[in-house]
Amino acid sequence: MSFFISDAMAEAAPGVLAGGWEGLILPIGLIVMLYFLMIRPQMKRQKEHAKVVGALEKGDEVQTDGGLMGKITDLGDNFSKIEIADGVEVKIRRQSISSVMPKGTLQEL
Repeated sequence: MSFFISDAMAEAAPGVLAGGWEGLILPIGLIVMLYFLMIRPQMKRQKEHAKVVGALEKGDEVQTDGGLMGKITDLGDNFSKIEIADGVEVKIRRQSISSVMPKGTLQEL
């Protein structure tokens, strides 16, 4: 009398696979759903962000991940300088720029 194997499984005919491929359908289905619902959209956002950061130019009005808004005054390979007020410049990483704002946005503020 085994508590780990049910009597029906123990009495199966020899040569009959019980729960072979049918047992793999659910895990494979979950992995496919995980890919389409989480991994693929994240990769799309990363590509889009890389395209935005690559197209930055001097004079663009941008918003950073921290919420600072300003105009780009200098661009480097990894860093950029942003003027957030008259005479006030901050140096930030290019990757921390979250979006490019339409021209004239800073004047409205």
